[in-house]
Amino acid sequence: MSRLFSLLLYNLLLPLGLAVMLPGAIRKLRARGGKWQDMGERFGFLSEAKRAALARLGSGRDRLWIHAVSVGEVGIATKLITQLLKARPSLGLVITTTTPTAHAMALEWAAKVRGSTTPVVLFSPIDLPFVGESFLELIRPSQLILVEAELWPNLVSKARRDGIRVSMVNARLSARSEARFHLLLAIIRPIFSMLDQVLTQEPEDSARFQKLGVRPEGIHHTGSIKFDPEGAEADPLQVTAFRTILRQLGITETQPVLLLASTHPGEEVLLAQVALNLRQSHPDLALLIVPRHVERGPEILKELQALGITALLRSELAEHLAMPSTGLQTLLINTTGELRAWQSLASMVVIGKSFLAKGGQNPAEAVMASKPVLFGPQMQNFEALVALLHQENGAIQVPNTAALEVALKQLLEDPARRQSLGEAGHRALAAHQGAAQATVSLILHD
Repeated sequence: MSRLFSLLLYNLLLPLGLAVMLPGAIRKLRARGGKWQDMGERFGFLSEAKRAALARLGSGRDRLWIHAVSVGEVGIATKLITQLLKARPSLGLVITTTTPTAHAMALEWAAKVRGSTTPVVLFSPIDLPFVGESFLELIRPSQLILVEAELWPNLVSKARRDGIRVSMVNARLSARSEARFHLLLAIIRPIFSMLDQVLTQEPEDSARFQKLGVRPEGIHHTGSIKFDPEGAEADPLQVTAFRTILRQLGITETQPVLLLASTHPGEEVLLAQVALNLRQSHPDLALLIVPRHVERGPEILKELQALGITALLRSELAEHLAMPSTGLQTLLINTTGELRAWQSLASMVVIGKSFLAKGGQNPAEAVMASKPVLFGPQMQNFEALVALLHQENGAIQVPNTAALEVALKQLLEDPARRQSLGEAGHRALAAHQGAAQATVSLILHD
C-alpha cells in the first residue's frame, strides 16, 4: 500500500477521532489547570512572546524540536537535553508537550537551564496537515525528535518533504502493541517507513520496528535513557528539603517509610489498607502516596478518611506543623516533578497501575535510587525491564495484595534484605549505562 493512500485514510478518520476525543480532552484541560489559550496554541495560535522566543533560538543545524507527550516523556527529554547541551551548548531547543501537567513540568525545568538560550516550551500541535505545517514554519528545526513511540503521520510527512530529519528516541514497542499494529500492517508500514532513525531501548524493540517498516540501517539499539543511571540522581537540595518536611511532620530518619508510586484510581485505598495491616506489627510505619494524576488529591483524601486514615496534602503543608497524633502517618503528594526525590527517602516503593489496571508504571527511578521495589501482576508495558530485574533478583513481583503484605512484612523485619534487593536492582540497570550519551551521538551525527 502506498504512503499517499495511508495518509489519505488517516486524514479521513482523523476528524472523527478528534471529535470523539474532544470532550475528554476539555475535561482533562480543566481538571489539570489548563487554559483555553493552551488549546489555541495547539492549532498554531502562538502569543507574540512565544514567537519572539522562537526568533531568538538561532537557526540551521543547531535548532532541534523535541516532542514529549506527558510527564514521563518530559523526564526523558530533559535528561536527553542536558546531555545535548553538554555536547553542543549552542543548540536552540523547542520542547512540545501534550498534557498541562507535562507542560508545567517542562516550563519549570526550562527556566533553570543554564546556556545561551532558554528552551522554548509549547503545546504540541494537533496533527492536522495545515497545523503541523504552520509549526514547522515557526520553529524551523533541522531535526524533529519524537520521544518514545509518538508518531504523527501528517507532521512527519511534512518534515520529510522539507528535508527535516525525523528521529524517534528511547523507542519501545511492547508485544501487545506490535500485535495491534500488525492488524493494520499494510496501512502502518508506509507511515513508519518515513522515520529516518529509531533508537530503541531493547534489542527486541529493534526487531519489532523493522517489521513495522523502519529501514534496518536506521534502527540503533542505544538502551533506555530513563534507565540510564548516569544523571538519574535526585536533586540533593530537594532531598534535603523533603527530609526536613518529614522531620517537621514527626517522621524521623529511623522510621520505615512505604511509598506508593504513580497510583491509579482504587489503588490508593487498596494499598493503604495493606499499610494499615502492616502497622499492627510495625506501628512506626509512615506512608507516602504519589498518585499518577495529582488532581485526584481531594478525591483520594476522602477515600482514605473512609479507611480511618487522616492524610495531609503536600500542597497544604504550610498549614500543618505535624502529623495527626493518631492513625497511620500519611502524606499525599499532589505536586508534580517530585517523585524522584521522595523515592530517595523511602524504605520501600510499591509501583502503581500494577494491581487494578493493565500495563504498570515505570519502576526505573525507584530502582536507580537503590530502593527495594515491589509491583503487582500487571506490568505489561515494561516487560523487558521486569524480566531484567527478575534475572538479577532486583525486584519483587506479587500476584495480589495479600502476597504484597507478606513480602512487605518480611522486608520490614529484615533491613539487610531491603538493602540487598535495592542494590541488585541498581546493578540490573547497568545494561543501560550510557544510553543518553549514545542517543546524543546519533542525534548530532552530521
